[in-house]
Amino acid sequence: MNLTVKNAPIAALLCALPLFSFSQYELPNGWWNAGSALVSYNFGIDKEIRADGDNSAYIKSVDKEIDGFATLMQSCNAVPFKGKKIKMIGYAKSENIGGWAGFWLRIDGEDKEEALGFDNMAERPIEGTNDWAKYEIIMEVPDNSVSLAYGLLLYGTGKIWFDNITFQEITEEGGKNTATTITEGPTNTNFEN
Repeated sequence: MNLTVKNAPIAALLCALPLFSFSQYELPNGWWNAGSALVSYNFGIDKEIRADGDNSAYIKSVDKEIDGFATLMQSCNAVPFKGKKIKMIGYAKSENIGGWAGFWLRIDGEDKEEALGFDNMAERPIEGTNDWAKYEIIMEVPDNSVSLAYGLLLYGTGKIWFDNITFQEITEEGGKNTATTITEGPTNTNFEN
């Protein structure tokens, strides 16, 4: 499988996560932080800036120059997704992104050394300052999938908020695509818990 990534070292680390993970922050329930430069970032819940509801999650750089990345992530069992074409939808707002940011989705099989599918929005990154916008990742989940890992990453400096991550199954009926929300698996994807 050809996995396109903007930065190969980031892809390699995201495929190995949760390496380099610790949490000294108020992380959202069910989420953890990971990455190559964790000491250069703060993580948390924002009760003021949000897409809707009461909370969003954020990643914020604390150093002026960073050659690395951090992510807030979670994983779930792939059973509800196996053999389906899925769409991961999330909302993000960015401020002064000096590198790039993006939602990411990784599909894992039995062999944890190689992802069955991976997209980190490398070809359509979030850059600079942007108001809340909707972002999507669409992937096929093979029958031999074991788990999904997903989240939002920030490479370099800036701040990014994210909210309301959902997963939908995409089916085609009568030449038209329809989407049905998958409610099994992911937890606290709106950061309200």
